[in-house]
Amino acid sequence: MTYSWFSRVIVLGYKKPLEREDLCELHESDSSYIVCPIFEKQWRKEVLRTQERQEVKASFSKETHARKPSLVYALWNTFKFVLIQVALFKVFADILAFTSPLIMKQMIVFCEHHPDFGWSGYGYALALFVVVFLQTLILQQYQRFNMLTSAKIKTAVIGLLYKKALLLSNVSRKKFSTGEITNLMSADAQQLMDLTANLSLLWSAPFQILMAISLLWQELGPAVLAGVAVLVFVIPVNALVATRVKKLKKSQTKNKDKQIKLLNEILHGIKILKLYAWESSYQKKIIKIREQELEVQKSAGYLAVFSMLTLTCIPFLVSLATFGIYFLLDEGNILTATKVFTSMSLFNILRLPLFDLPMVISAVVQTRVSLDRLEDFLNTEELHPQNIETNYIGDHAIGFTNASFSWDKTGVPVLKNLNIKIPEGALVAVVGPVGSGKSSVLSAILGEMEKLTGVVQRKGSVAYVAQQAWIQNCILQENILFGSIMQKQFYERVLEACALLPDLEQLPNGDQTEIGERGVNISGGQKHRVSLARAVYSGADIYLLDDPFAAVDVHVGKQLFEKVIGSSGILKNKTRILVTHNLTLLPEMDLIVVMESGRVAHMGTYHELLSKTRNLTNLLQAFSEQEKAHALKRVSVINSRTILKDQIVEQNDRPSLNQGKQFSMKKEKIPVGGVKFSIILKYLQAFGWLWVWLSVAAYLGQNLVGVAQNLWLSAWVKEAKHMNEFTEWKQIRSNKLNIYGLLGLMQGFFVCSGAYILTRGSLAASRTLHTQLLDNVLHLPLRFFEINPIGQIINRFAKDMFIIDIRFHYYLRNWVNCTLDVIGTVLVIGGALPLFILGVIPLMFLYLTIQRYYVASSRQIRRLAGASRSPIISHFSETLSGVSTIRAFGHEQRFIQQNKEVVNENLVCFYNNVISNRWLSVRLEFLGNLMVFFAALLAVLAGKSIDSAIVGLSISYALNITQSLNFWVRKACEIETNAVSIERVCEYENMDKEAPWIMSKRPPSQWPEKGIVEFINYQARYRDDLGLALRDITFQTHGEEKIGIVGRTGAGKSTLSNCLFRIVERSGGKIIIDGIDISTIGLHDLRGRLNIIPQDPVLFSGTLQMNLDPLDKYSDRELWEVLELCHLKDFVQSLPKKLLHEISEGGENLSVGQRQLVCLARALLRKTKILILDEATASIDFETDTLVQTTIRKEFSDCTILTIAHRLHSIIDSDRVLVLDSGRITEFETPQNLICQKGLFFEMLTEAGITQDSVTK
Repeated sequence: MTYSWFSRVIVLGYKKPLEREDLCELHESDSSYIVCPIFEKQWRKEVLRTQERQEVKASFSKETHARKPSLVYALWNTFKFVLIQVALFKVFADILAFTSPLIMKQMIVFCEHHPDFGWSGYGYALALFVVVFLQTLILQQYQRFNMLTSAKIKTAVIGLLYKKALLLSNVSRKKFSTGEITNLMSADAQQLMDLTANLSLLWSAPFQILMAISLLWQELGPAVLAGVAVLVFVIPVNALVATRVKKLKKSQTKNKDKQIKLLNEILHGIKILKLYAWESSYQKKIIKIREQELEVQKSAGYLAVFSMLTLTCIPFLVSLATFGIYFLLDEGNILTATKVFTSMSLFNILRLPLFDLPMVISAVVQTRVSLDRLEDFLNTEELHPQNIETNYIGDHAIGFTNASFSWDKTGVPVLKNLNIKIPEGALVAVVGPVGSGKSSVLSAILGEMEKLTGVVQRKGSVAYVAQQAWIQNCILQENILFGSIMQKQFYERVLEACALLPDLEQLPNGDQTEIGERGVNISGGQKHRVSLARAVYSGADIYLLDDPFAAVDVHVGKQLFEKVIGSSGILKNKTRILVTHNLTLLPEMDLIVVMESGRVAHMGTYHELLSKTRNLTNLLQAFSEQEKAHALKRVSVINSRTILKDQIVEQNDRPSLNQGKQFSMKKEKIPVGGVKFSIILKYLQAFGWLWVWLSVAAYLGQNLVGVAQNLWLSAWVKEAKHMNEFTEWKQIRSNKLNIYGLLGLMQGFFVCSGAYILTRGSLAASRTLHTQLLDNVLHLPLRFFEINPIGQIINRFAKDMFIIDIRFHYYLRNWVNCTLDVIGTVLVIGGALPLFILGVIPLMFLYLTIQRYYVASSRQIRRLAGASRSPIISHFSETLSGVSTIRAFGHEQRFIQQNKEVVNENLVCFYNNVISNRWLSVRLEFLGNLMVFFAALLAVLAGKSIDSAIVGLSISYALNITQSLNFWVRKACEIETNAVSIERVCEYENMDKEAPWIMSKRPPSQWPEKGIVEFINYQARYRDDLGLALRDITFQTHGEEKIGIVGRTGAGKSTLSNCLFRIVERSGGKIIIDGIDISTIGLHDLRGRLNIIPQDPVLFSGTLQMNLDPLDKYSDRELWEVLELCHLKDFVQSLPKKLLHEISEGGENLSVGQRQLVCLARALLRKTKILILDEATASIDFETDTLVQTTIRKEFSDCTILTIAHRLHSIIDSDRVLVLDSGRITEFETPQNLICQKGLFFEMLTEAGITQDSVTK
């Protein structure tokens, strides 16, 4: 009960910064591994019970109100026995709290009458010590079980939310964005936990109020009813405040959701924002939402003024009303020391439940909002298992019979009347134009779409390669194994087949290299090959491959087909369904399915399709045109082993240009040691020094008036004994009461002033720190986002800003109040009993020693707890982005187990934090109890030499000092540990930033006019500790020239484009565009005048119009014109809201091809003199590709175009080709001249199967 077993951790934490291994482990029954399954079982029971009730009601009445399963009932059934145990501890603690004033009463009586037997006084002093010490032990047990239970409830809810997220249907995913679901887990589950921690107050507060009133009745009789009347008046007013707070909470939650959702998208699409110079536009969007949030916070702050007035002034108002009526009831009533100080002690006890009751009612109201949100999510529609039959045992592997599908039950069918039978072991291609439903066919096979009609059958396990590769934040080997057991021989075979061996040579730790979030430290092609390797290694029966060759070079794609997918590959005996735009593969297929407008237009073998219809022949002739137009010719066999060997040799012979990407993701940095005072100073500066000094003055005034009230009462009681000797005693008593009332009004003024000043200052601090954080994050270089998990960054905006917004100023205020309170208490008792100072000095020394040990350990435990929250958010976000892949592989249970692991780590840290607080409280309160005993003992020893009023004043103050000192140490620690949030928010301030967005030197408004790009002895490296990524690059383009940039993997192609945009800064040399050195102008002036169509099409949630033109520069007419040029006009016109069509998060309600066309439309709108193409048409079919290439040639005919080529056919008609190798220019000539030279470019053409004849045609 004294928590001595935890002293080991406290002492260790004082000696060195604590680490996770130093903490005490949870009892097994308290871990997430036990808690989550028990709660899930109770939730399922609640769902079944609700369904049964609905069915019974439906049988009696046709119109029944649908009742949702209750989360509260499920939680009660799970934790009821622990909650009852917590309630019993609270009852005993409350009873003991009221015993102390009664013993104090007897001591005052003893001092008034000075009995002959002095030992009874010592007995009272000892009894007072025993009672307060027992109260300490029981109250700490209550706190321990209460806090642990509330944390277990949060854990259980997070576990259920995570499981639900893995089961959501597409309709449900549209309702809840990733940001909203993450907010449910972080904010709403936390709100539920906070309420549970205070839930006992719902019955404890009324119980304490009734106890206090009944004891006050014994002292003051019916006069106490006047105090009750004040309470009856105030509580409904507090209820109105609680109702208002509920509305504010709801509004605040919506704003927080919007902000986190937008932030999540900004951070995922940060590269696009930087390339297009859109940071300031999106910064304004975030600040606009933030201002709405702060408006709500301001309203809540002004309501807090009333709450503070209630907390401080209700005991005074109650005592004033009670004493006033006490005098009116009987003119002979006199306030004795016994009555006053017993009553005042009871009023002080009454103060907390009076304040807590409205607060907990308000918390219940607020939590009702969170509960509604949680229940809405938990009761949303899940994927229906009946969408597909998976237990089929017939002849074919996959079968569709008259099957139609939609993304939701009521929606328009996306796939119509599918009749497809795929034999086991067949290789099937699904082809068709953009938006024809190719990827949807795979989604239907996975059961991800709503089946409207027909039958779908699937036999065996599935492996899925998504069109946008999903990569986990773990080592590369774990990404490939994906939970399977390591089989070394097969694993190495898979690596070779998927052309990953050369990549392992590049990576710093081979297959043990940690891959960052979303695979940021590997290329697009590497992501797809890792995703393919994961599928191959799984050993599934059916392989669904959604355009896996889109982001890989031609020769690598050929190898992947031959070694993995084709008739001689690893998967030759498996069923393979391949969505592809690479039509040269069609003759290799066993079956071809041609999709058009959601229907199967044609189906059969390659030769069957050629002979069926003239239209199809035309289509397949168009396929052939692809080969002619781009001079592609299939070569007989390229020895993949030789290519692989050559690549490895190349990588060993030259420094990798992907050195810039050779890194592992950074783990959350856990600070050690004390928080620097400069961090607190930074907050106070943001708060505003005027508000700081005004608030200190207000709280000093409040405490001085409080002390004056008690001293006035003490003096009044002294004179009351002799009141009958005065002729005008009634007038004197009335004056005394008036002055007491005036002091109360002064206190109320100071309280209101302090609360108002604090609200204004805290709003200023919140606004300043958030703006600085956002500005710092957006100015960080792109590399920062590649090595830091997004969960860590979002945690700064979510959890850390929440602490700064709501908690930090509250802790600061409480600490100031407690400091002033403690000083006042010691001075009052010291003035009454001078010897008390002698006892206080050693006790204060012990206090400070305990505090020093505790703060060092508690600070680090809280930091560990803070760092353990980020993996929960990161894992949750990662799961949401890869939920289709997880479900396809059937790995839901494994990911649920991983979630339990990260949640359990956080729970362990929280548990140690709770125990450290209990360890402190037991020791501090014991010392406080010694102070009470010491004050009582001195009062007994003083005997006749001390007035009973002084005894009452001293002991009542001593009873308060126990709580005040404990509170003071706790709040000092709270300030230091929560200042870590300010430290984390300010952490980005001192990091290396990008160059300024705008500089004093600005280019002319029409710059660049000619589009001449010149590199002069240019050198670049990704980090100071890495080798050069580009070496001595010198070349110049002509105006309106079309330049192709080629090179093997790691040659520096992407680095070159990054240098143009100053994503990577120079190490030497310079780049000049139309006579201006780009290093001399601001980034926005540079990036805003360049144009790029990136490889990865990134869209943001919002309207289509906003995605095309976030800066709102162009008219609707211009938007429609570019949509027509991009062949999207018909599609957009078919949408109900047209340009105002809502794009879902990440653009998920458009196909990847359509997203790429939207990106092309953006480029057409900007239309600057320099365009960079980064394999911009990899995700679209041949027909659209041809149209897009024609559009680019026509619309950008007067521009300089730099094309970074992964596929050589896209640059074969360039004016000149720049060949890079090892970061150097090896060749720079026309394509025809380069072929004649038979250098590196000629080798690459040969590998790609492009002949000299076809180039010259």
